Amino acid sequence: MKRQFRLTRSTDFKRVRRNGKSYAHPLVVLVALPGEEARLRIGVTAGRSVGKAVKRNRAKRLLRSAMAAFIPELPPGWDLILIARPAILQTSFQQVRQAIAELLGRARLQSPHES
Repeated sequence: MKRQFRLTRSTDFKRVRRNGKSYAHPLVVLVALPGEEARLRIGVTAGRSVGKAVKRNRAKRLLRSAMAAFIPELPPGWDLILIARPAILQTSFQQVRQAIAELLGRARLQSPHES
């Protein structure tokens, strides 16, 4: 995922988590909030429940890679956070992509037939 699309500041993460709408899936949680800027920004995180640092980093790399294909189709002006869940480490890349596509459809950020 390109740097220009990253949500990086702690204050931005807190604002999106506090005020955003959450959509859950067994592999990943999506939190969406209309952004303060006119561009799309995405943050990726994995808590300690996912595992130690190596496993958390692997989960985040997997989410970033799966999300990269959806970026051109998403509308600008949104701040999104993807939160990895422990089950993500036992699944394939394709299953993670399907989970993200489902969540984006439920959040009405992407039409369900796209992916």
